[in-house]
Amino acid sequence: MRPASLIPAWACLALAACAPASFQTELKGETTVPAGPPGTPLNAFPAIASFGGLDFNQNQDFKNQGVSKGEVNAVHAKSLELRLVSPSTGDFTFLDTLELFAKAGDQEARVARKQDISRLSLNAPNPVLKMDMEGTELQPFVAAPSMSFIFRGKGRMPEEEVRLQALLLLEAEVNLF
Repeated sequence: MRPASLIPAWACLALAACAPASFQTELKGETTVPAGPPGTPLNAFPAIASFGGLDFNQNQDFKNQGVSKGEVNAVHAKSLELRLVSPSTGDFTFLDTLELFAKAGDQEARVARKQDISRLSLNAPNPVLKMDMEGTELQPFVAAPSMSFIFRGKGRMPEEEVRLQALLLLEAEVNLF
């Protein structure tokens, strides 16, 4: 076996040129969970408009990298956080489960989830819910003409309207040739 220092410089450059490069992009958005009478089931989680109808060729981070969605080999969600913005005295005890799905056409896959949220003791002011990531390969969704991220949750409607901010961090990988 040859020591690394004896490998010709051109061979190192050739290997580096074939190595995958990655970059991150963030999706941000807000939604409001409407208030309801105590104990009223929350059967649908409100959509986040900026997470729907996505075309990653229009994504600024993709543009900054000079990459089209068709050139991406792999995409994974690295983190998803929901911050309770208002009311400042609010918490997540109204929510039992929350899931995030990627959807493009008839194709759908779970990206993140969190269970037993009401028992997590995420206290005011402005608690942050960190979702458990599934490691789902998102490349087919990102490469689609249009895709969306959809939340599904169960629990009880909060007694006061709750405004949430979501931050989804994606990492895209591109092979450099």
